[in-house]
Amino acid sequence: MNNLIDISRSVKSPEYPFEFSICTLVTRKDEYSEMLATFINKGFSTENCEFLYIDNSEGCTFDAYKGLNQFLRQSNGKYIIICHQDVLIHKDDFDALKSRLNQLDHIDPKWAVCGNAGAAGPNHIVYHITYPNGPLNSKGKFPLAVNTLDENFLLVKNEASLSLSSDLTGFHLYGTELCLQASIKGYSAYVIDFDLTHKSRGNPDKDFYKTRNALIKKYNHFFRSRWLQTNITVFHLSGSLIGRLMGNPISLFFVRMYNGFKKKTS
Repeated sequence: MNNLIDISRSVKSPEYPFEFSICTLVTRKDEYSEMLATFINKGFSTENCEFLYIDNSEGCTFDAYKGLNQFLRQSNGKYIIICHQDVLIHKDDFDALKSRLNQLDHIDPKWAVCGNAGAAGPNHIVYHITYPNGPLNSKGKFPLAVNTLDENFLLVKNEASLSLSSDLTGFHLYGTELCLQASIKGYSAYVIDFDLTHKSRGNPDKDFYKTRNALIKKYNHFFRSRWLQTNITVFHLSGSLIGRLMGNPISLFFVRMYNGFKKKTS
């Protein structure tokens, strides 16, 4: 049969026609044009990069979660940059970013996403960013492994095949969700010292808290303690010590007895 293919004989490292895919949700085209000019001026040319955007200037074509999934699926770059339209590449350039990524590859080949601001834990916020008419704001020793990343500038390794959840919506906390998805898949996230200008500091409005609540609800449910039964074995998952104690073999005996009693009485 011609359609029987042994792919083990053809598996090879992916090849990408571009070094970077630079992806942006656009609501103000003039600001996006200004952003593009600074990228090109710093060596991110159309020869080594592709520039993808979603036009939300006349209405919401895609929210961030749906739109970024389009970027993550369709990008042809080795690295996918997802950035706000109000960032300006004012100092560090193409070669500087490549140097930071090479450093990450050396330190941790399992990294999948990085950015210029995030948090490594409670009260441990780190950043390397400039705001208009101000000096560089830098806090942390970079590169630094983090749990969350700010959305103004994100960089995703295409080979990691990350995506965002289909049951979350809005324009906030997708950097956090990318970090969670990377961690679930066995990858890590970092803040790097790549300096750019971000023209705004963010505004946690009511939509921010709506997305925050939805994300908390989703992952509280996902990380819940639970029994898993397969055709061959049964086991208990829990992130807490109490949950793991509840899932020991003695507890399993009582669970089986209870389920057996329910079957007999139903």
